[in-house]
Amino acid sequence: MSTEPRTILATDCGSTTTKAILIERQQDEYRLIVRGEAPTTVEAPFDDVTVGVVNAVREVEELTGRTFLEGGKVLTPARDQKAGADLYLSTSSAGGGLQMTVAGVVKAMSAESAQRAALGAGAIIMDVIAVDDGRKDYEKVERIRALRPDMILMSGGTDGGTVTHLVELAEMILSADPRPRLGIGLRIPVIYAGNRDAREPVRKLLNGHVDLHLVDNVRPALDRENFDPAREAIHELFLQHVMQQAPGYSKLLAWTSADIMATPNAVGRIVQTYAEREGINVLAVDIGGATTDVFSVFGGTFNRTVSANLGMSYSICNVLTEAGVENIGRWVPFPLEETELRNRLRNKMIRPTTIPYTLEDLLIEQAVAREALRLAFEHHKSLARSLKGVQQQRTIADVFEPQAAGDTLVDMLALNMIVGSGGVLSHAPRREQAALMMLDAYQPEGVTELAVDSIFMMPHLGILSAVHAAAATQVFDRDCLIRLGSVIAPVGNAKEGETIAQVELDGKNYLVVGGRIEVLPLPEGRQIEVRITPARGFNVGVGRGRETVAAVRGGVVGLILDGRGRPLQLPAVAAARVAKLREWLAAFSLPLSGQ
Repeated sequence: MSTEPRTILATDCGSTTTKAILIERQQDEYRLIVRGEAPTTVEAPFDDVTVGVVNAVREVEELTGRTFLEGGKVLTPARDQKAGADLYLSTSSAGGGLQMTVAGVVKAMSAESAQRAALGAGAIIMDVIAVDDGRKDYEKVERIRALRPDMILMSGGTDGGTVTHLVELAEMILSADPRPRLGIGLRIPVIYAGNRDAREPVRKLLNGHVDLHLVDNVRPALDRENFDPAREAIHELFLQHVMQQAPGYSKLLAWTSADIMATPNAVGRIVQTYAEREGINVLAVDIGGATTDVFSVFGGTFNRTVSANLGMSYSICNVLTEAGVENIGRWVPFPLEETELRNRLRNKMIRPTTIPYTLEDLLIEQAVAREALRLAFEHHKSLARSLKGVQQQRTIADVFEPQAAGDTLVDMLALNMIVGSGGVLSHAPRREQAALMMLDAYQPEGVTELAVDSIFMMPHLGILSAVHAAAATQVFDRDCLIRLGSVIAPVGNAKEGETIAQVELDGKNYLVVGGRIEVLPLPEGRQIEVRITPARGFNVGVGRGRETVAAVRGGVVGLILDGRGRPLQLPAVAAARVAKLREWLAAFSLPLSGQ
C-alpha cells in the first residue's frame, strides 16, 4: 500500500484574504482541484485566524461536495475518499507577517549579511542598525526602542575578529530595552549570529534581559556566508513567539501536519525548489498593495528582498515619491497632465481597495506597476551581490567590461525565466498586458521565458515543497504557472528601423528591428530551437555579433521579438513617446485609450 498522500489541503492566511487550495494525486501526478477564499479574521471583531481558515475551507467543501471540516476544525488524516485530507499545511503573513530589526558592525558587510539572512527567512526588515551607519548612539537606542519588532538578529565580525564592537552593539540593545510587538510581558527574542569569540561577553550582557539565542556566525569569514543556522532560529522563534501570540494561531498549529511557514519564506522555497529541479536561473516577483517581494536564484544562490514601501494600493504614493511623476508618466500611452496623474494616484491611496473603472485607469495603474517593479528590482540587485570586503582578482578583459557596484549576482543574460505574481500581474485583463509590464520593468536580455502565477498559490506550494517536493513542483509546473512565452531581446544601442538581429524559426527568417516589438504565434506546450544571428555590436548571450541556437518555449502570448535595445530608451518628446507606446501596445493587439 502506498504511503504517498492522495489529498492535500493547504491554506495561506494573508493580511486581507485567506486562500485554500485542494491538491489530489490523479493516477501518477498531482493536480490542483479547486480553490476557495474568505476574509482573514486575525483582527477584531473575530480575533481568531481559524474563523477565516474554516470559511475558506468551507468553500472548498461546497465546490467539491466533500467534507474537510469536522467539529469546527480541519479533518486529518483522510477518513475515506469523501472525508478529510491526508495532509493539511498552512502559511501566514496575517497580522503584519514577521517584522525584524537587524544589527551589525559594518553596514556594508556584516549588517548586510544579516539582512540577507533575515530576508531569506521571510522577514520584513524594519531597520538596519550598524556601528558605522552615521547615526548617534542615542538615536540608535531610541530607534530600537520605538520599532517594537518581533525579534532582533545581531551579527558582526568574522570568527576570531572584533569583539569590542559587538559588545557595544549589545550595550546599545540593553540600553534600548526593546519590547516585542506581540505578547505583553514577554522578553524580545535576540538571535546572536556574530563572531564566536564575542559570544560569552554578549551573553553576560544580555542574558536575563532578552530571550537570547546563540547560533553560528552568518559571516564566519570575509569570503563566506552561512545563513542556515540563523534562518532556522528565525523560523523557530517565528512559530514560538509570533504565531503563538497572534490570535488563533495556537489553535491552527494544532490542526496542521507541519509547522506554519511565513508566506514570503514559502514563496522563496518553491522558487528555489523549481530552479534547482530545472537547473535554471529564475527571477520571481510578488507585487502587492503595500509591499513588493523579489526572489532570485542565480547559479544556485538564492536571494530575497522586500520593498516594504512599494505597492499598488496602500503604498501607491510612495511609488510616486520614489519614482517621480515623470517616470510614471512616461509609461502612460495618452496625453496626461502631471497634476491629473498625481490626483488619480492620491485617490487610489485614499481608497486602496478600488479597482480600475475605465481603460485609462487601468493603463495608469499599469504604468505605476512598471515603476514599482523597476524600483524593487533595483533594490534587489543592490543586495543580491558578491561579498563586500573580499579582494577579487581581475583580468585584462574585465577592464573593458562595466563593473556593477558590489558586483550584483543578477545577470540578465544568464536569466532563464521571470515569474510574475500579485494582482496587477496575475489578474491583468489580458495576459499580453502582464508580459509587456514585465518586459518594460525588467528589460530581459538575450532569451528569457515569461510566466505568471495563475491564482497566487506559490505560498501553498512552497510549504508543500518542504514535505513533498515532487507534488509541489508538479502542481507549480502544470497548474500554477501560466506560461506567457519567450522573449528574444538583443543587448545593444538600437537605432530606430535598423535590423539588429535575424531569427530563424521553422525554416523562416524574421528580422528583429530597432525600436519595434513583434509577437509571433508559438502555442503553449511547444518548445523549439531557433537560430539567432545578432548584428555587429549586439549580444544575445554568447558575445557581440555571435550567432547562437537557443531553445524557446511557447505560451499564451507567443514568441516576442523585442528590438528596443538595452537599456531601453523612450523618446524624449512627449508626442513621439505616446506614439511609440501605442505602437508597442498594438504589437500585442492590446486596446488603446485616449484616442
